[in-house]
Amino acid sequence: MATATTAYRFDPTVLREYDIRGIIGKTLTEEDALAIGRSFGSILRRRGAEHVCVGYDGRHSSPFLEAALVEGLVSTGLVVHRIGMGPTPMLYFSVKYLNTAGGVMITGSHNPPEYNGFKMLTNSGPVFGDQIQEIGTVSAAGDHVFGMGSSEQVNVSTAYLEKLLKAVKMPRPLKVVWDNGNGAGGYILRRLVEKMPGEHVLLFDDVDGNFPNHHPDPTVPKNLVDLQKAVADHKADLGVAFDGDADRVGAIDGHGNILFGDQLLAVFAAEVLKEHPGGTIIADVKASQVLFDEITRLGGKPLMWKTGHSLLKAKMAEVNSPLAGEMSGHIFFQENYGFDDALFAAIKLISIVSQSSGSLTDLTAHFPQTSSTPESRFQVDEARKFAVIDEVKSRLLGQDGIKVNDLDGVRVNTADGWWLLRASNTQDVLVARAESTTSEGLARLCAMLKTQLAASAIIAPDEF
Repeated sequence: MATATTAYRFDPTVLREYDIRGIIGKTLTEEDALAIGRSFGSILRRRGAEHVCVGYDGRHSSPFLEAALVEGLVSTGLVVHRIGMGPTPMLYFSVKYLNTAGGVMITGSHNPPEYNGFKMLTNSGPVFGDQIQEIGTVSAAGDHVFGMGSSEQVNVSTAYLEKLLKAVKMPRPLKVVWDNGNGAGGYILRRLVEKMPGEHVLLFDDVDGNFPNHHPDPTVPKNLVDLQKAVADHKADLGVAFDGDADRVGAIDGHGNILFGDQLLAVFAAEVLKEHPGGTIIADVKASQVLFDEITRLGGKPLMWKTGHSLLKAKMAEVNSPLAGEMSGHIFFQENYGFDDALFAAIKLISIVSQSSGSLTDLTAHFPQTSSTPESRFQVDEARKFAVIDEVKSRLLGQDGIKVNDLDGVRVNTADGWWLLRASNTQDVLVARAESTTSEGLARLCAMLKTQLAASAIIAPDEF
C-alpha cells in the first residue's frame, strides 16, 4: 500500500464533535472536500476497507463537494458507490444494504443555505469526537494512502423505499400532512405516500437548497406554522415535518399541538416496550422528567445520556437499547439498525395512531402537564462556555435541597423541578431549559438559573 504526502489544514472551526461543517466559500470549500476524501479514505484503507458509500443532500453546493470528496476517496484506492441525492438515512441504509466499510453524507442538515458539511460512519458506528480530529491530523501530516480506486453510480432508493414500506401498519386510514421543508427527503417522500393507505397532503416536497418557505428545522415552533395551518385546513389527523436531510422529525396532533422529541419518544416507548419488556430507553439530558417517569410506568428502564446523535447511537449499541432519542428530533429504533431516520419515525408514529382506537391527542392526554421554557441557545465566548458550566457546578454542589447531575453540563433538580445548562459541542453557545409542575415553580427555577449565570458574568436569555 503506497503512501503520498499532500498536507492540508482545515479551518479550525469546521472539525466539530459530530461532523465536519462550515460556510461554503469561507470555511468550507471543494479543496476541503478533496482533503476529507483523502484523509478519511486513508483511515479506512489502513483498516482494510475496500468499498464506501457517498450521498448528498439538496443544497446547491452539495454536488460540487460530492465530486471532490469522491476524487479524494478514489485516490486512496477505494471503490466508491455514489447513491446520489437523497436523505441522510438513505446513506446509512446504503452502508448496510451494500455491505460497505463506511459512508459519507454531504449535508448541512438544518443549517442555513450557506452551510454544508459531512457526516461519516463506518460499519461499526458513527464517526465523531476523536475520530473526526484524526481526519484533521492525517490531513495536516499529509499521511495519505495512494491507490487506484474507482467510482460507480448505484440506485438504492427503491430498496430503501421498500424497507420503509415494510414498517407501514395502517389498519385505519388516516389523513396526514407531511412538511418536507424543501429538504432532501422530498423525492422519496412522494414515492412513499403513493403506496401508503389513507390521504396524504405534501407541503414543500420539491427539493430546494434555498429553503424558500421556512427554515428546515422542525423543532422550532415558527417553522411549523405552515404545517399547523394545513392540518387545520384539511382537518387532518396529524402532521409530521422533517429537517433538511430528513434525519430529524417533528410532529403536531390534529389540534395543532406540537409534540417535541421527548413526547414523541414517550409515544414510541409505549409501543416498543410491548416487544421489549423491561428494555432500556435512552433520552438526552434535555428531555422532560415526564418522559423518564413514563418509561418507568411502562415497565422500561429510563437512561439519561449526553446530547448528540452520535453519542446516543454509541450508547444505544453499548447497552442494547431498543429505542433512543433526543429533544432535537433524532429518534433511533434498534429495528432500523439504530439509525435516526425521520421518514421511518413518521411511519411508526402514523402506524401507532392508526392501530389505536383514538387520536394522537388521546395517546398523550395522560401525560402530566408541566410549565417549561423552550430550549434556549445564547452566544458566549468559546473560551468561556465550558468554564461557566464548571463554575456553576462548583457553586451548587453540596447545597441543601439541590441535586446536580453533571453528565452533560449541569442538570439541577430542586423541589420545584429542574433546569439545565450545558455547553454546545459544535457552537459557541450555552443551552438552557427549565421545567416545573407549576408556573410559580418555573419562575423560581428561572430565577435560580439567572442568578448562577450572573455570578459568572453571563446575561441570561430573554426566556428566563
